[in-house]
Amino acid sequence: MKLEDTVDAFVQGVRAESAPLGEGRLSGLTFGVKDLFDLADVVTTFGHPAWARTHPPAAATAPVVKSLLQAGANLLGKTKMVELGYGLSGENIWDGTPLNPQAPDRFPGGSSSGSAAAVAAGLVDFALGSDTGGSVRIPASYCGLFGIRPSFGAISFAGARALAPSMDTAGWLAAEAGVLARVGDALLPEGDGGTVSGPLLRLEEAWINARPEVAQALHPVIETMTERYGRAIAIRLVPEGLDTVYDHFSSIEAEEIWATVGAWVMAERPSFGPGVAERMDAAERLDPAVAAAGRVFRRMLQKRVRPLLAGGAVLVYPTSPCPAPLLTASLAERDAIREATIGVSAISSLCGLPEITLPIGSASGAPVGLSLCADHGRDRALLAFARETADMLGLPI
Repeated sequence: MKLEDTVDAFVQGVRAESAPLGEGRLSGLTFGVKDLFDLADVVTTFGHPAWARTHPPAAATAPVVKSLLQAGANLLGKTKMVELGYGLSGENIWDGTPLNPQAPDRFPGGSSSGSAAAVAAGLVDFALGSDTGGSVRIPASYCGLFGIRPSFGAISFAGARALAPSMDTAGWLAAEAGVLARVGDALLPEGDGGTVSGPLLRLEEAWINARPEVAQALHPVIETMTERYGRAIAIRLVPEGLDTVYDHFSSIEAEEIWATVGAWVMAERPSFGPGVAERMDAAERLDPAVAAAGRVFRRMLQKRVRPLLAGGAVLVYPTSPCPAPLLTASLAERDAIREATIGVSAISSLCGLPEITLPIGSASGAPVGLSLCADHGRDRALLAFARETADMLGLPI
């Protein structure tokens, strides 16, 4: 029986499906794939009709997708995304914006919007997305899901369309902590990357940045976690301010996306939707010195944060400072939310760290998430820590 797409999560047209290529850890599970990962003989649209029109079908399936199929998972289709992955609300004026099943009057989050919508609606057990500056974590938070951005380089990004190659990762979303961990077992490198056992490091800049209703929704969870893991230690990581984090991240991202797709943009001069158009124009005009300063800041931030996490500590903070923006929000309102959000989400992106968001509760009638962030390479340990925490909090496992 054909799957009914009740939330407009999947790419229009012939559904790109694939039966499992073997049996393994993921046997019996279904999944969707963000439409920037290649499937053999299928056009990768990258969220834009002009890209689809000017690119041939893929010659091979992306290794990360093939690994999921070989582990026994059943692919039910490609999921929608923000055009070229360059947005955070989930809006796509060309393909249609997926519905947020947990808050239908709000955006689903992006750029992995279709992946989040498909999982939240129960259409698939998990979905593959990509995360550069929050594109898995933010839709997970907006749609009440678990989501992971793995350590940079932990999972192959071959066969995927790049946004900012020095920060792009292949992540995934699930409605249950156990499923999130099972996918990690199938994809992550074997070996001991170190433990994750605490202490909890409360990132004060992120808590101050959060709207009061979001902080209030998450505070009781931190109190419960301290009973298990000990007192949360308040730290300040970015005395320069989160605006500075956003500015430096955005400059690196803009330079890299223009280096990646700029030739195509100049040749085709495609139209872009609101927000994406302005960011792409800015990327074309970016002063190289600004991006160079961003890379200097990134190295400095890495030197600050990694020693703090080397012993197994965990950063804890709101995944997003606010719930998903309303569908009626103006572009200016959405841009303000995007900047406030990326000021926090870019920390793990710039430092190459694994981060997991937990679906903790709600604020203003919409889901909000709590992030756990560990040292580079401790992805398996962080997944185990997240599952233990989810069990303690009574979340789906």
